[in-house]
Amino acid sequence: MCLIAWNWKPGAPTPLLLIANRDEFYTRPTKALSQWADGRIVAGKDLDAGGTWLGITRTGRLAALTNYRAPALMRTGTPSRGELVTAFLNSELAAPVFLEALAGRAERYNPFNLLVYDGVHLMGLQSRGAQVVSFAPGIGAVSNADFQLPWPKLTALSQGLSANIESGETSNQALLALLQNSATAPDEALPQTGLSLERERALSAAFIATPDYGTRACSIVRMGQTHAEFTEHGFDANGFIAATSQVVALVV
Repeated sequence: MCLIAWNWKPGAPTPLLLIANRDEFYTRPTKALSQWADGRIVAGKDLDAGGTWLGITRTGRLAALTNYRAPALMRTGTPSRGELVTAFLNSELAAPVFLEALAGRAERYNPFNLLVYDGVHLMGLQSRGAQVVSFAPGIGAVSNADFQLPWPKLTALSQGLSANIESGETSNQALLALLQNSATAPDEALPQTGLSLERERALSAAFIATPDYGTRACSIVRMGQTHAEFTEHGFDANGFIAATSQVVALVV
């Protein structure tokens, strides 16, 4: 998962609306959104390492992950970061307790950002410095840098989500249009993460499409008081594959 934006409104009929893109190499095997065999988790699945990038549970929990783009910090032989999402979804710990415990071992993984929601708290962990972040109600976002760091595509998605909410344009179609924006940022606005200019330019779009790597899933999650709605549009190197939706009755 490489781009996430949300609107958090505690106490509202839909306390959390989250939209997200997962970017990955097309050759990495993936299972589309489904209810997992354990009956608890609803998510897509990384068939290479067995974890996920975004998932929810019937108990009203949500977790999502982005990788931190820093090629110089990448190591081989580290655990899959996708297991962090499933670990939170399978846990019964409150978000603050879970993240404080994870902070003590975050260095075992390649750099990441983990966003978690337990039905009460919306929080994150930045693995660099093992920093736990609490979010105020309203619009928030994260890409492949620190939470809220205004990379061009993060700013564009946040502003687009805010404008859509303000105008009442929050249908799946309207939100998917934000996620499927393929416009790239001007060169002078690009981050410098150690990649080539050409690669930085391609990755600056919300919706990425290169010959070997791109946006594999566009997701919309609506966490309500009594049920959650999870919609995913899947893509491969040839374009759109299929749309999948799950409506989950919450037991909270």
